[in-house]
Amino acid sequence: MSGHSKWATTKHKKAVIDQRRAKSFAKLIKNIEVAAKIGGADLSGNPTLVDAVQKAKKTSVPNDNIDRAIKRGAGLTGETIDYTTIMYEGYGANGVAFYVECLTDNKNRAAAEVRTAFSRNGGTLADPGSVAYNFSRKGVISVTKADGVTEDAILEAVLEAGAEEVVDQGGGFEILTDPSDLVAARTALQGAGIDYDSADAEFVPNLQVEADADTARKVFRLIDALEDSDDVQNVYTNIQVNADVQAELDADSDD
Repeated sequence: MSGHSKWATTKHKKAVIDQRRAKSFAKLIKNIEVAAKIGGADLSGNPTLVDAVQKAKKTSVPNDNIDRAIKRGAGLTGETIDYTTIMYEGYGANGVAFYVECLTDNKNRAAAEVRTAFSRNGGTLADPGSVAYNFSRKGVISVTKADGVTEDAILEAVLEAGAEEVVDQGGGFEILTDPSDLVAARTALQGAGIDYDSADAEFVPNLQVEADADTARKVFRLIDALEDSDDVQNVYTNIQVNADVQAELDADSDD
């Protein structure tokens, strides 16, 4: 496995983060609500909630919003939180695989919005199982490069904690683990004094498709359209963007 170009996708998202901050906040809050509903409001006993809160804070979600989401999810406000996870599969430009995770309280709305995003942006929905086999559930920890934060330092910190691989993504590192080892690995990072940006269970492609700039633009356009839906929580693809293509995309952002 050679990583899954998450850094390229993340860099692309940052270019439009301001205009989509409200939607981003809403999805992070939803993660917190679900984590609190499943594991309770006590951070010390709910590592999934810890990671959801950490991610929200890294994205500057106000503490008051986070606190309210924890209480709402844990049932401390009398409100009912009832979300269903649905996975959709499809293809984008040049056969790039899409695995779309929805967290919704309205299945019909989610299905309609995902279908519309695909049809309007050159993609096609696929039958269940068409794409899923190409993705494996992994713990993924993202770390930004900084002084003293080297691949060797990360490996030394997490190797005994179940890390399977450390991938250099250009702007940072990704640590891949079995989902059951995610908490141990991020705890080991913290113990070594290494800050992390996010720690999530994600779907990582087993086989990637290297894309030219035109394909990458179309794929990112479809990602944007999907993520415009409040019901779409995560979009996973098997696109691989090399340094030359990333430079070309960066030039687009500068124009």
